[in-house]
Amino acid sequence: MSLGSEADQKSAEKADKAGGVAAVERALAILGAFRASDTSLTLNEIALRTGMYKSTILRLIATLVQQHCMVRLDDGSYQLGSMLLHWGGLYQAALRLDDHVPPILRRLVQETQEGASFFTREGNLRVCLFRVDPQRSVRDHIRTGDLLPLDRGAAGRVLASFDRTLTPPEKFPAQPYIVTVGEREPDIAAVAAPVFGPWDSLRGALAISGPAARFSSTLVPGMTQAVLKAAAELTRRLGGDPSRLERFEGGYQPPTAG
Repeated sequence: MSLGSEADQKSAEKADKAGGVAAVERALAILGAFRASDTSLTLNEIALRTGMYKSTILRLIATLVQQHCMVRLDDGSYQLGSMLLHWGGLYQAALRLDDHVPPILRRLVQETQEGASFFTREGNLRVCLFRVDPQRSVRDHIRTGDLLPLDRGAAGRVLASFDRTLTPPEKFPAQPYIVTVGEREPDIAAVAAPVFGPWDSLRGALAISGPAARFSSTLVPGMTQAVLKAAAELTRRLGGDPSRLERFEGGYQPPTAG
């Protein structure tokens, strides 16, 4: 038995144990072999990336081509098909921020005990689309619908720093979060991270904020990790690539008070 056929057999056994359908999982693996930088893939490249036997790949590709999920080019290589764009359009049409943002904000409040907000850019301002307050009497008072500066505060700086219409991607900050103290209001601190959608589009900024006294140098690193985790999950739910948020391993950089 060849290495490829052994991998196919193990994949089938794994799918059976998990209650899945091996052929469907293999077809999805073929589609998942494509990366953002790929214009097309050869049969050999697909085999290397999936670990599947070429004869198995060809059988599955025949069905994928019939269903317009893949296209065979004249040089024998393959591209993703138009049906994926159709499905993507349906997904985007059905996607509602109301279904995804509030649950993540509530979880972030539980983890950090600080208020959590989701902002989007409105010209040279930012608007708070969603807000969840903590069970604390002393807190940052932000309400849904509030318009705040784009050039002050962690969320505003995130929106300005990761928006491709304002900042070229090569000039994006190295760390996927921003911490500020006293920028928007005296004695208020915040931690914010970007949330991305398809094609690396910026969908908004996820932030926690509260009295600066509670954002100590010992607590902010943990708060930052909680914000990054929440932003990555929301990015994934909105169809974006969360890898920039998930793979960050740099040390915490303290904010400059403003």
